[in-house]
Amino acid sequence: MLLKINKEMLPEALAGIGAHKDSLPIFAHKSEIIPLKLLEVRTPAANIIKQEMLAIGGDAVTPAGAVTCATKYVDVLLLGTLKAYKVLLKKLDQMPYFAIPKVAADIRAALEPAELKTTLADGRVLTYEKMCIMGILNITPDSFYAGSRVPQMDTVVERAGQMLEHGAGILDIGGESTRPGSDSVDGEEERRRVLPVISALRRAYPEAVLSVDTYRADTAEAALNAGADIINDISAMEADPRMAEVVVKSKAPIILMHMRGTPKNMQQNCEYKNVVEEVAVYLAQRAQLLREQGVGSDKIILDPGIGFAKNVQQNLLLMRDLHTLTSFGYPVLLAASRKSTIGTVLGGVPAEERLEGTLATSLQAVYAGAQMVRVHDVQANTRAVRMLEAMLQPERF
Repeated sequence: MLLKINKEMLPEALAGIGAHKDSLPIFAHKSEIIPLKLLEVRTPAANIIKQEMLAIGGDAVTPAGAVTCATKYVDVLLLGTLKAYKVLLKKLDQMPYFAIPKVAADIRAALEPAELKTTLADGRVLTYEKMCIMGILNITPDSFYAGSRVPQMDTVVERAGQMLEHGAGILDIGGESTRPGSDSVDGEEERRRVLPVISALRRAYPEAVLSVDTYRADTAEAALNAGADIINDISAMEADPRMAEVVVKSKAPIILMHMRGTPKNMQQNCEYKNVVEEVAVYLAQRAQLLREQGVGSDKIILDPGIGFAKNVQQNLLLMRDLHTLTSFGYPVLLAASRKSTIGTVLGGVPAEERLEGTLATSLQAVYAGAQMVRVHDVQANTRAVRMLEAMLQPERF
């Protein structure tokens, strides 16, 4: 008889064998091959790393011809256990050439991630022992899902209260629809819609965490003054160059989302060689712009931008490989709730019939190691996510 052991079962299985307790971490470090892809490594460094990985029982995949250093930079796919990587890092730490220290730092960061958190400007800290559920409040007449539109003030305050009661950790308030093909509204109209709502929610729910969904620096600044805590920028600060200044000055966290073009024309910009890698590299670069201005990692959240300048297959790849974004040391947000990709996959169902598909995307976010999902249906998503978390970590109960 044989039992197949998954990685969630491994700690209990190791302990149950009866081996000496001090040996358990050693066995755990040998239990799983962890693929890591290094981008644009100096070719001599790639050859050195390959030889070192082979010497310790791992491997490194390099392009044909890399050994001759015909090109200056190559990508490298590493295949090793945690134990192998620890040995590799000890060796790389003795090699101060060919930019190997940067490679070692990247590997170390991926294998030994810091505890993720988000620090608000007022000092409150969001931690991610459990998935954070962000509830959507659209103060618009034309958002793609009619059930998310809350144009009346008394209705939005009531809806927000329900979301908080049902488990929302953040409320995201937006005053402009960014569905594919939508026309923009001017900043004055956007502020007219969202600022009174943010002020009302801050008064009604003083402990709530509020996010403003805007790509305009003026709106973000006014929203923060009205009581918002987080900026959710679909353009990753590209639409308004002053957005970075607002982040630095306010010390408010920002969500950086990947998009090409504008909501009006973005679906004409879906050409990628490798959508997962290109989105990941872009977001890391946008985050680095803030880091160079002194913004800490606890002020940055990454969002791959499901449905923004991506076709159905690209959206599915990004959700499948969402774990790729988790290697940079920033919280990751998945915002796929009721989007058209779900409708297409489920046979053309309208937004009103996409709840089950949305729940599947939220559960995938848990498996991928993301920290946050942005959803229309807070209660259903919270219940589904908490149930999966309980099955993955039953020792908490």
